[in-house]
Amino acid sequence: MGVIIDKIKHDSAMSAWDYIGKDPEANIPKVLDAIERLDTGRDLSRHITSIRKTMNDPESGMRKLALSLFSDIDAEQLRVLFETLAVNTMLVSASTRAKAREKYDCNIPWAILMDLTSACNLKCTGCWAAEYGHTLNLTLEELDSIIEQAEALGTYMFLYSGGEPLVRKKDIITLCERHPEAFFTCFTNGTLIDEDFCKEIARVRNFVPAISVEGFEEETDFRRGKGTFAATQKAMELLRKYHLLFGISCCYTRKNAEFIGSEEYIDAMVQWGAKFCWLFTYMPIGKDAVPELMATAEQREYMYHQVRAFRKTKPIFTMDFWNDGEYVGGCIAGGKCYIHINAGGDIEPCAFMHYSDTNIRTGTLLDAYQNQLFQQYRVNQPFNRNLLRPCPVLDNPGRLTAMVQKSGAKSTDVMAPEEAEEYCGKCVDAAKAWAPVAARLWHESGKDQI
Repeated sequence: MGVIIDKIKHDSAMSAWDYIGKDPEANIPKVLDAIERLDTGRDLSRHITSIRKTMNDPESGMRKLALSLFSDIDAEQLRVLFETLAVNTMLVSASTRAKAREKYDCNIPWAILMDLTSACNLKCTGCWAAEYGHTLNLTLEELDSIIEQAEALGTYMFLYSGGEPLVRKKDIITLCERHPEAFFTCFTNGTLIDEDFCKEIARVRNFVPAISVEGFEEETDFRRGKGTFAATQKAMELLRKYHLLFGISCCYTRKNAEFIGSEEYIDAMVQWGAKFCWLFTYMPIGKDAVPELMATAEQREYMYHQVRAFRKTKPIFTMDFWNDGEYVGGCIAGGKCYIHINAGGDIEPCAFMHYSDTNIRTGTLLDAYQNQLFQQYRVNQPFNRNLLRPCPVLDNPGRLTAMVQKSGAKSTDVMAPEEAEEYCGKCVDAAKAWAPVAARLWHESGKDQI
């Protein structure tokens, strides 16, 4: 019966999408009306009201973004991305994950981030991946096995990082071909995106790059090397030429937060053709980390306000993975929403938490979910009732230390292993500074009364 219900959900969602595609502006409200009539339990009423309000406001950034997808992105790719991301990842597979969580008594994530390789064609200042050298790789067969294991448990979203994942362009396309029901994306410096690769993306359709850019030519080339900014511009030009969806990935620090969060920069992203932007804050990972680069509490609050304002006015979707904890129930790591697998096969709770008690070469995904480190995450989340303080390191230093000690997990840094206590210690001052700011913002939002 479950398979039949999932098939009905899938086919109904795709029929609705095809109807919307005929005239998005006119038909989105009609589809919302139909969903509202079917929502007898009123489970979706709040979301429907919000979407309807957005679509009725001609000045809404999200309305402009939604309509721009239909005009700017290849219709066939857009349909495949809707099917793989919205339908397969979020809608149809939700019941599979729920059943697996109950059966195995553990978290089951809806996304997996994997480092394909530690190799990179650049050596960017402040990049922790550079510490890993160029010798680690997950083989194509290992990647294929991970995806097969994940799909059996209801996970259909896969993100690639590195190193530079596009060093493995051929394998990326092969995995897209082998798993057409899955959604794939990557964090890339963009310099290896060429016309042939764009043609391959256009062919498989279920892959979306997020290009790391943290400024214009001067700022980018200073950190990543001369000519890098021009290469990213060329990559985005090619992606636009083939009407392919892409986004931007940014890390904000004490040196660049005001620029990354500026209207000038967000407008530049829109002009480049990006439809989304993932925002990360600098974390002092590894022996060579520079804690002085961590954003101040004032800068973090600035990003909090700027990102929320941009969502209302700019035709680009922005997500700040630390400041947006309130929308996802706090920390999303440890299998709650996602996990990280490094290029050596270590299964980690988060890309910024380099500790593990399971390796994919000697265990399975399910082993990792059921082993002690991920179980510690499960029983301790959220790490703070104030969801503007989601992180067990940056916002609640000491929480990661306790989980690592209780689980017996080890540092996975192959160059210079770092104790969790040492890592957390670098964030104590930042956490103290952010706590009162987060308390005020949480109170002003009214969330502390719920």
